[in-house]
Amino acid sequence: MSEPTRVLYVSSEIFPYLPESAISRIGRYLPQGIQERGCEIRSFMPRYGIINERRNQLHEVIRLSGMNIVINDIDRPLIIKVSSISSARMQVYFIDNEDYFYRKNIYGDEETTYFRDNDERAIFFARGVLETVKKLRWKPDIIHCQGWISHFVPLFIHKVYSDDPIFSDSKIIISLYNEGLDQSFNEDTKSKVLVPGIKNRDMELLNPANGINLAKLAIQYSNGIILGEENLDNELSEAITKSSLPTLGFIDTAAEESTYVDEYKQFYDKILAKK
Repeated sequence: MSEPTRVLYVSSEIFPYLPESAISRIGRYLPQGIQERGCEIRSFMPRYGIINERRNQLHEVIRLSGMNIVINDIDRPLIIKVSSISSARMQVYFIDNEDYFYRKNIYGDEETTYFRDNDERAIFFARGVLETVKKLRWKPDIIHCQGWISHFVPLFIHKVYSDDPIFSDSKIIISLYNEGLDQSFNEDTKSKVLVPGIKNRDMELLNPANGINLAKLAIQYSNGIILGEENLDNELSEAITKSSLPTLGFIDTAAEESTYVDEYKQFYDKILAKK
């Protein structure tokens, strides 16, 4: 009997921890549907400050916490929390850090559309997820990223973790949306990403460092693409076409009779079948 497919979800938003949106709805119901079709799943998202820990019964996982992640020469403690969606028999892991996520807004505040350190928050989130999965000793077949804050994951998988037995066979699928494309990062963003395994030439697309180019970087290191919105930004659409990657077109996930879970599962199987 073959082993079940293991799918790691790296999501920017999951309902009911955040208000319902196209991304948070997928983050909530896709993993459940995939699990009900016989797969093993793990789901991760950032522990944004607007999430009510008491109401959602988040608690720290001591055995997974305690690591430090160095960004811009500063050690930042990685805290892992978990919550259960009992009706779905599903756990959600939260990447937490006081400096990056204890804010009452998700991506920006009243004074600016986006936080100036969103690049660091995305780097911390990506590395935090991957280091935690290593600690779990759980080997994913598919890594499904959605939301701009997950867009550094493909780069790290291919350049830093490619020889790690936990990730060496993982295939990366990225769901693309228009959100976050218009933000600008800092001039030194690329230097913050540099760790052993990553060189400046691996990030040539981050010139300049902004949301649209980060999405292009994610495409460069992915194995498949899902269109999360019907009308994607023209520049992003062109990058998808140019990539020639296997692509699943937009499916209305909010429609009552939507078959998106089965279509996503078939797409996973197609990507896994490619050598």
